[in-house]
Amino acid sequence: MYAKGMTTRDITDHMKDIYGVDVSAAMISAITDKVLPLVEEWQARPLAPLYPVVYLDGIHFKVRDGGRIVNKCAYTALGVDEAGYKELLGLWVGTTEGAKFWLGVLNEIKNRGVDDILIVCVDGLTGFSDAIQAVFPTATVQQCVIHQIRNSMKYVPSKHRDKFCKDLRTVYTAPTEEAGRNALTEVKLLWPQYAIYLKSWETHWSEIAPFFAYPGSVRKVIYTTNAVESVHHQLRKITKTTTIFPHDEALKKLLWLAQRDIAKKWTSPIPAWGDCVAQFAIMFPDKIKI
Repeated sequence: MYAKGMTTRDITDHMKDIYGVDVSAAMISAITDKVLPLVEEWQARPLAPLYPVVYLDGIHFKVRDGGRIVNKCAYTALGVDEAGYKELLGLWVGTTEGAKFWLGVLNEIKNRGVDDILIVCVDGLTGFSDAIQAVFPTATVQQCVIHQIRNSMKYVPSKHRDKFCKDLRTVYTAPTEEAGRNALTEVKLLWPQYAIYLKSWETHWSEIAPFFAYPGSVRKVIYTTNAVESVHHQLRKITKTTTIFPHDEALKKLLWLAQRDIAKKWTSPIPAWGDCVAQFAIMFPDKIKI
């Protein structure tokens, strides 16, 4: 019941109403604390030496800390192994989502056995690329195109939004990187009043462009962090009944229980993984063997 999102007080009431058993919220909390050693064991488990794709993102919660209620970030690393199966590599709780904390996360992943990552899919957090390159210098950083689109559309008036979005689509659906750059230039000419919103496309182009080197089947896998955001959506469904967590351990405990149920559904490789791994074998012949 706790793993499905019921609070300790909800469980107390349920046990009383259905079974006539008096169980205090403190006792339920103590019982669920028994999973903490399992959380630590899972967090320290060895990982595969290579993950073709890894998604990095964070999800925020309110936690009591030192008598105050603060926003904390649960850092999540979702990997896709060589067989195409998703695996949550770990969960880390920190005060803020920042490149410095991510550097520690990446170092931990490396220390647990990950020698290499082909493509790391991230959002636009400042300093993210430097942290990744410091630990996995040969990894390709792919910035989430969906995040980029959202940022570009944020301040566009509603009367222009549909047309602007349609024109912007020509950039990220272009068949080649050169065509994408040309399309971006064209959009700037068509919408000079919104050129400032397109500046970040030029600034981060080296991290946006890697997906252009692949066909549609691979692009769907790497051009967005939707895979890890889907995990966050499911975690939100479980944690929505708890508005404030009493401490970090309570948050870690519930997130671990939730991810365990989520992972049970990952019984098949991601769609079109055969096409993806064939492309990776050509692009990275010294790392991917078929």
